Amino acid sequence: MDKTWWKESVVYQIYPRSYQDSNGDGIGDLKGITKRLPYLQWLGVDVIWLSPIFQSPNDDNGYDISDYQNIMTEFGTMEDFDELLEEAHKLGLKIMLDLVVNHSSDEHRWFMESRSSKDNPYRDYYIWREGKEGKEPNNWGGSFGGSAWQYDEVTNMYYLHTFSKKQPDLNWDNPVLRNEVFSMMTWWLDKGVDGFRMDVINMISKDTTFPDGNKEGRLYGDFTPYVMNGPHVHAYLQEMNEKVLSKYDVMTVGETPAVSVEDAKKYAGFHTNELNMVFQFEHMCVDEGRYGKWSRKPLDLVELKRIFTKWQTGLDGIGWNSLYWNNHDQPRIVSRWGNDKEYRVKSAKMLGTCLHMLQGTPYIYQGEEIGMTNVDFTSIHQYKDIESLNQYDDFVNKIGMDKEEAFARIKRSSRDNARTPMQWDSSQYAGFSTVDTWIEVNPNYVDINVENQINDETSILHFYRNLIAFRKANEIVVYGTYEPLFEENETIFAYKRTLGEEVMYVLCNFTDKEVKLPSFEYEENKKDLAIHNDTAWEKGMLRPYEARVYLVK
Repeated sequence: MDKTWWKESVVYQIYPRSYQDSNGDGIGDLKGITKRLPYLQWLGVDVIWLSPIFQSPNDDNGYDISDYQNIMTEFGTMEDFDELLEEAHKLGLKIMLDLVVNHSSDEHRWFMESRSSKDNPYRDYYIWREGKEGKEPNNWGGSFGGSAWQYDEVTNMYYLHTFSKKQPDLNWDNPVLRNEVFSMMTWWLDKGVDGFRMDVINMISKDTTFPDGNKEGRLYGDFTPYVMNGPHVHAYLQEMNEKVLSKYDVMTVGETPAVSVEDAKKYAGFHTNELNMVFQFEHMCVDEGRYGKWSRKPLDLVELKRIFTKWQTGLDGIGWNSLYWNNHDQPRIVSRWGNDKEYRVKSAKMLGTCLHMLQGTPYIYQGEEIGMTNVDFTSIHQYKDIESLNQYDDFVNKIGMDKEEAFARIKRSSRDNARTPMQWDSSQYAGFSTVDTWIEVNPNYVDINVENQINDETSILHFYRNLIAFRKANEIVVYGTYEPLFEENETIFAYKRTLGEEVMYVLCNFTDKEVKLPSFEYEENKKDLAIHNDTAWEKGMLRPYEARVYLVK
């Protein structure tokens, strides 16, 4: 397998609004991130992915961009960005930006021109359609509730917005628009950025017949089959690669909901000339039910393992996996599939071990490395996320759900669980700020923070640092093949990695019970124990949330 830096890297995602406030306005900013670069270098990560930092009215926290070549006022200036990039590079850290080009903000100059008249040169930068019998062009629902179409009085037509009505979808079928995007990307790459994470990039090509979607059990029709992995998406990404990406040594990862392994081979195959890797969501949907992400079922570990195995073996030698539990859109993994009370430390270490020993590039989301948990809000008014607030409104006012049940669903699955400020120390506002913060700090920051863990070698933080160092020291972690073990076992996630003469065994107990290890080809030997999250070791038994990695030379 060809060796490349992006296969060997560990990525750390920063949500700038919540990382570090440097100027005392309660909002994280670029100077704050620059201040924390030595911490990230100490941790051992290689690439920093910044969620959007561009000018935005913040309807969806920066994923609605009004100027792709300017910095969000609250985050600082272009000089601040240049300083961040320069300081990161000095420390051997790369910077990856979030490219959001499925849609823009409705306050972007392009859209303001586009809506002004039907014959404006920018009209075709967006997707406009006539209404049908005085209503929307079709029955599609938007990802944040309501219809995916917004009526615009100026020209008496509807525009498509697969997210909020303030996020009109760009029309990638227009070559002029594509070239605008490519020249903007080139501008950032010439500045020295090291790659892009591409927001919902598999949605840029739509089925332009706009058929109605399946409405079964829903308020609106499902647009997924007509918007995701659309007719020209691969042609557009190949064009992007040819005109922009191939000219630079950069890292690219596409966020691609609803992709199969076969789709991923096209987006991220080693020889398809599109992207380096994709984020797939299959493992993140394993506990969904009737209300999608808002109906957390207990984890089915056998199913989770089946999904990981399918991706690990399916892309082996053909493409590359990205590995993640957390990001800005997901509740905290230690609260979701770990145990954030009695076994928070052990389960956080186990989850980290299980993920980081797989083949692929691991992504750490800010605070994951200290075991940050879901937030214990008590009122819907404490939430800021547009998706959560709209969903609560739909539950209560459209479905007629009991308010307490609706709130419990939001609390468990809201994206705001990931967006509370980074917990640096036990001072007021967790060392994130000196004033009231844009969203409340998780009250458990007094116990769970970087300062408490940085000098404690048994902490989650040190464990993550050691996981990263182990990966760098052992090529088998990056390049070894993957083979599942005990596939039908309902409590243990175990697998084998092989590279040449070396073999590595990974054993993870996903429960709060002691479990017996099935016998297998390897005779457990304490001298081969390379990573362990427990103080005790008993052959053939795994204690609650115990994780072991045996490296057999």
